Amino acid sequence: MPRFLAVYTMPPEAVVAFRKLPAAEQDAIDARGLKLWAEWEERHASAILDSGGMVGKTTRVTIEGIAPATNPLCGYLIVEAETADAAAALFVDHPHFAVFPGDGVDLMPLVTD
Repeated sequence: MPRFLAVYTMPPEAVVAFRKLPAAEQDAIDARGLKLWAEWEERHASAILDSGGMVGKTTRVTIEGIAPATNPLCGYLIVEAETADAAAALFVDHPHFAVFPGDGVDLMPLVTD
């Protein structure tokens, strides 16, 4: 069955805005979002091949050297589904953007074994 890399995205400014909220508000969002995220994972457990995780600050390596970088990537996982549309349907109303300040989930087919 086809496999897809799902990448959670969140603009850096959304992270900054979230961290400026009062601690109690952040905690309330975290509590609600983490509960819903766990429920999402339970509902889709059969499609999740690698639960991945959240990622931190980016370092970019180029021909010019090593330097800090900024991008909207904040986490990933790997799912399997019959089609790209079926994979995308798994993420409709995902807590990453329905509760947390994420802006989307990018899905890409894995084309190598």
